[in-house]
This record gives sequence, C-alpha cells and structure tokens, in this order.
Amino acid sequence: MVKIVSTLVVIALLAACSTGPRPMPRDRIDRALANAPGEAQPSKVVARELAFARAARQDGQWTAFRAFAAPGAVIHGQAGPFAADAWLAGQSDPDEAVQWGPRDVWMSCDGAMAVSQGRFIYPNGIVGTFVTVWQRQADEEYLWIYDAGFADNPQPAARAQLPPEQENEIVVSAFDPIRGKVADCVKRGEAVPVPPAPALTGGSSLSSDGTLRWSWQQDSDGTRSFMAEYLNQGRWQTVFTKSARPGESN
Repeated sequence: MVKIVSTLVVIALLAACSTGPRPMPRDRIDRALANAPGEAQPSKVVARELAFARAARQDGQWTAFRAFAAPGAVIHGQAGPFAADAWLAGQSDPDEAVQWGPRDVWMSCDGAMAVSQGRFIYPNGIVGTFVTVWQRQADEEYLWIYDAGFADNPQPAARAQLPPEQENEIVVSAFDPIRGKVADCVKRGEAVPVPPAPALTGGSSLSSDGTLRWSWQQDSDGTRSFMAEYLNQGRWQTVFTKSARPGESN
C-alpha cells in the first residue's frame, strides 16, 4: 500500500506541474523520481508521456513521434499495425498538434515495460482514447514501441452542453488524477505464473520478467483491438481493453 500511495503522490506532482505558468523545476522532478519506491516507477513513464505530449506541441507532432520512438516501433492504424519509422519519415508536422494526457500506467515488476492509456483531442475537436506501450532502453530511457488511438463513437456533445462531471471525461487536463500500478514481483526461487492463452490473436508480447503482457488484433471487418494484462495478487488480471470499428480514426 505504501508503495502504491507514494507512487501516486509522485505522479500527481508531475501531472500538476506539466503545464501552466509555474511548472515544477526540473531538479525537483528528478528528486521526486529518485525517491519513488522500487525499480519499477510508473512516475517515470508518466514524466516521459508528458514530455512526449509537450514536445508534440512545441516541436511538432510527427517530430515528437520520431524522437520518442524505439527502433522497430509500430503504429496500429485502421488497416492494422505498420512500421512507424518509414511512415513517420515522410510526414510533415501539422500546424497544430493533437493534445493528450495519460490517465493510467501499468508496469512490469522489473520496470522494463509499461502500458499507458489516456485521452486525446484533435485540433478539429475529435476526442478519444489512446494507448502507448513503452520499453526501457539500454540508457534507462523509455521509448514507445506501440501506439494506437481510438476515437469516441459517438463523439460527445459540445463541451458547452455537457455537465461538469461529463466534461472532465473528455478534456485533456494536467490536473486529472493519474493512476500507476506495478505488477507483482515473484519471490526468488518461485516460478512466475504462466498467463492464459491471449484473447487477442493478432500479436502478443510478454515483458522480459513475465509479469506484463499486451496484445492486439485486427479483424477481417477492420475492427482494431488492444488488451493489457498483468500479474496482480498472484493471478493474471486484464487491466485495459479497447476496440474500434472501421472509420474510428487513429
């Protein structure tokens, strides 16, 4: 419990200070991260996700996607996953970037892999949910290896027509609570429980320590799906699923 609460406090500080007129100084963020408990620190992925979103606004959307991508990264578009490197190389930055903010992060016990999900809003007002898979590199930095976006269908009413409690569900805000969870760490000498057969059959990847898995699927009718699972209290738990039918944009 102490580990989870401490992590959430660090994440809240990072999120609250990611935008606005008085951002948290970099040295304070570094100290907060250094004091977060354990090797697996969701706050590091949150910080990376926020830096990614900020770079998209400041440096250009596709410039940021290139800068934060790992070699071999894939984007799950409407026709299925495709190699990001070649596609991004031919893209010019739009005048205004999509905005997004994370809501949840799930991390493997060893901290080597993480899945984040949150909300996005396009310049034209289209809103939806994104999912990103992050992988820790040799230099200890996190780069994304998978990205997908699922537009709401139907799209919500105009903000002016929504009550406050519903408006918060679609607006990307630096002050939204961000939840960070870490998979169980198996005791030395004990075997990691084998996950069940993947429910999604397009592709599946298990973290190096065997405590976090993400899967995707592309149906013949064009429906795209994503699922994240992790080891929690000794058993495998599905923590996030999302699907989009054809026409729901990436």
